[in-house]
Amino acid sequence: MRLFHISHTDLDGFSCQFLTSKVFSKTHYFNANYGVEVKLSISKVLEDIKNHKDEEILLIISDLNLTLQESIDLDIEINRLNSDGFKVTLQLLDHHITGKKSAEKFDWYFLDDKRCATKIVYDYLLEKFNANIKNYESLVNCINAVDIWLEKERDNFEFGKVLMSMLIKAREINSILFPNLDREYKFYLLEKAKDFLSFENANIKLDNEVHFLKKEFLKLDNFDDTLDNLSAKYLVKTLETIKEELTVVYKEQKGLLTYCLGAISIPANTFLKANKDYDFFIDINKKGNASFRADGKLDVSLLAQKIANGGGHINASGGKFEDFKESIDYLSVKMYVQEKLDNLK
Repeated sequence: MRLFHISHTDLDGFSCQFLTSKVFSKTHYFNANYGVEVKLSISKVLEDIKNHKDEEILLIISDLNLTLQESIDLDIEINRLNSDGFKVTLQLLDHHITGKKSAEKFDWYFLDDKRCATKIVYDYLLEKFNANIKNYESLVNCINAVDIWLEKERDNFEFGKVLMSMLIKAREINSILFPNLDREYKFYLLEKAKDFLSFENANIKLDNEVHFLKKEFLKLDNFDDTLDNLSAKYLVKTLETIKEELTVVYKEQKGLLTYCLGAISIPANTFLKANKDYDFFIDINKKGNASFRADGKLDVSLLAQKIANGGGHINASGGKFEDFKESIDYLSVKMYVQEKLDNLK
């Protein structure tokens, strides 16, 4: 069986996928916040499923509620695929009461507002697949306690608070450029966190160690460094593996374009120093705000002024693309920016 799993972008959402990763070997993961991201993720999954007509497919949506119309549309698409010879099972597992109308209409829409989504997924995997995941029950209980705010379960609740903070602040790997690696990073932290549950004052011990857990994952060798520097080096190594896909051109000069990387000063400088054939670095966020960096080969203050009504310093500038439209697809962002660069004189 091949699993496609769409889930939310918080502790509860990633923990649902963490559990299914223990059960299924063929997995395709997508994470989405509410609104347009959910629709775009569902659309992407439905397209990808078409590449697996001869396989049994399970599509799980967790920790995300759908509107009634979204549910109707999805049900139509799944029925259409199955009518065309596909073998797709759809299962939504959620706890948000706003999905009540959908849950009342469709049997694939499971809603229980007394458990968090992770707890629901955990119980579902045990019941449907007899999954070998009972060693994660204590971790699941902590996530459940903090997600639905069970303060009376003090130990679980306090440990859950640390888990929540840990994942919220695990921003060292860009989730848009490297979604699978970012997810692997979060899974690593959850796996390591589980081992602290046997200690007294487990929440405090985990809180003290999160910094070092992050560093252990990000280390490329045996040499220690600050978390910022390790993150920058890790990022540059990762960017270098796909730099051709991220390359944009301005006249005869090469640049690297990232999307929603944020705080680019250290990684941009590190990348440009390590890749002498690149002349500039641009990062754009979902609202069209852009940061420009260079290392003496291009005046990015002029480039920012021309392309995004911005400006600043020769090697560090900013601007805003007023007509930019939010996307979860990097390729569409790259095409947008490259067209802007091509139109410059």
